[in-house]
Amino acid sequence: MIENLDNRERTHSCGALRKEHVGHRATLMGWCARRRDFGPLTFIDLRDRDGITQIVVNQEKAPDAHAKAKDVRGEYVLAVTGEVVLRDENSRNFKLETGDVEVQAGEIVILNDSRTLPFQLDTATPEALAAEDLRLKYRYLDLRRPQLQVNLRLRHRMILEINRYMDEQGFTQIETPNLIKSTPEGARDYIVPSRVQPGKFFALPQSPQIFKQICMIAGLDKYYQIARCFRDEDLRADRQPEFSQLDVEMSFATPEQIYRLIEGLFGRIFRLIGAELQTPFPRFTFAEVMRRFGSDKPDLRIEGMELQDLSSALTETTFAPYASVLAARGEVKGLVISGGAARSRKTLDELQDFAKRYGAGALAWIKLGDELSSSLLKALGNDKVIDLAGVAGAQKGDAVVIVAGKSDVVAASLGALRNEIARREKLIPENVFAPLWVTEFPMFEFHEDDRRYYSMHHPFTSPLDEDVALLERAVNGETELFGQLRAKAYDTVINGVEVAGGSIRIHRRDVQSLVFKALGMNEETARARFGFFLDALAYGTPPHGGIASGIERTLMVLVPTENIRDVMAFPKTASAQDLMIDAPGEVDPKQLAELHLRIIK
Repeated sequence: MIENLDNRERTHSCGALRKEHVGHRATLMGWCARRRDFGPLTFIDLRDRDGITQIVVNQEKAPDAHAKAKDVRGEYVLAVTGEVVLRDENSRNFKLETGDVEVQAGEIVILNDSRTLPFQLDTATPEALAAEDLRLKYRYLDLRRPQLQVNLRLRHRMILEINRYMDEQGFTQIETPNLIKSTPEGARDYIVPSRVQPGKFFALPQSPQIFKQICMIAGLDKYYQIARCFRDEDLRADRQPEFSQLDVEMSFATPEQIYRLIEGLFGRIFRLIGAELQTPFPRFTFAEVMRRFGSDKPDLRIEGMELQDLSSALTETTFAPYASVLAARGEVKGLVISGGAARSRKTLDELQDFAKRYGAGALAWIKLGDELSSSLLKALGNDKVIDLAGVAGAQKGDAVVIVAGKSDVVAASLGALRNEIARREKLIPENVFAPLWVTEFPMFEFHEDDRRYYSMHHPFTSPLDEDVALLERAVNGETELFGQLRAKAYDTVINGVEVAGGSIRIHRRDVQSLVFKALGMNEETARARFGFFLDALAYGTPPHGGIASGIERTLMVLVPTENIRDVMAFPKTASAQDLMIDAPGEVDPKQLAELHLRIIK
């Protein structure tokens, strides 16, 4: 029978009781995680967000409570009042913080019952969890799992720490609009139709970029907010259609000021889990990390395992696959696997299949075991294979894997292989955090599909001062210079995860107009999309810069987890669906009529 709470009040959480509470009378409230029936004694593990306390109900001492305990099932909601007692020495539970004590129940109140759950909450390992789609459908049950509750409370503490730190640094929290104008550049916008302006649409912000720059033009000097952002893009394990970011902008900022600000912030954040980050963070240019690690977000916990350029050792080769690659200004690079000579051919084939996901055509290999073996022996001969292994820096017992192709393909495939090999070989230490800055990103990147340049970050990123003249020449016809332009852009990377990214912005109207032209916008298009911003730049805009840090991305490193859904309360699936509320869904035809919309099937 379900009873009322009446005037009962909880005195302690289910994770609070310790030896010093023995003899106290306590009232706990929570869910029945487990019930064990031993005839005259019934044990209940009572759970709330703080932990679990064992309840013991003795038939002789509390017959009414014992009778109720017999009716309790999993996930029933209970209020329990009783005396805190010390457990017997041989029955203490060292896995629980409350494991030295238990509550001897005098009263049990059943506040609500529960259906049988569609999946178990108390699985022994993550692998034993129910399918993710099922857990997302019943997200309110999945969120009862202690690990998710711990993650969300860490999120809360992190945001509190961010607010404290930014206030101490003199920043003002300012909210920017969520209904803005669509500016098709970068990811796709989520579009919102206007009822009162038929045929016109708002967009949900991909970031508050323009508004925070407007704040600098307005003289607000130091802005920040925890901003909600929306991107209609294909999802991955570290992406969601809506997410939160710490958004920061400063007037008269230099990159050095941004670096110090963010290093101090991350230092504070990581102390929440007892970790100390060494500052200043090491810095690498984009060109350097791509050359050495094949990635613009390298994991520095992996010692060594840098990409080795083998091209110079193959300049005279007649082996057609390598000769054609080098003739087309491609690259041949290798990666040494320490002790890899003992790996089977099957393992190397698996690595080849992995590399092909990143565009590699083939993965050649050399094994320096007791006998030399290589997929290149027939093509290159014994001496050249030994020479290549030496250039790569391999020692006896090692293996070398080699990829040839366009520079971006070689980097992507070997960079991903570096991480995969380190994961397989257990070369990544736990509870270690390796931050770095990546600087001087390319200003533009060329897309083969439509044969045009796009901003690597966004169109408001400033070029390096010494590259402004090159930008003007590139816009005026020397298009080969676009690939040489560098930006005042920087990313913070921790353990192979990009946790923040920013830049010094363009504050000159003439330079901003040049960038719009570089992106293929004529003056009319630029004014239609960004006219208000170009006008604002003409009214005494100070030099300014900023950065944005993903709240969920940072939490993924802190927890740690590889799934962004582990650090969000109500995430979407990989197909951008909310299975719990069944969204997106259809709307009433009357609503469509009010919005002057019609569905065409």
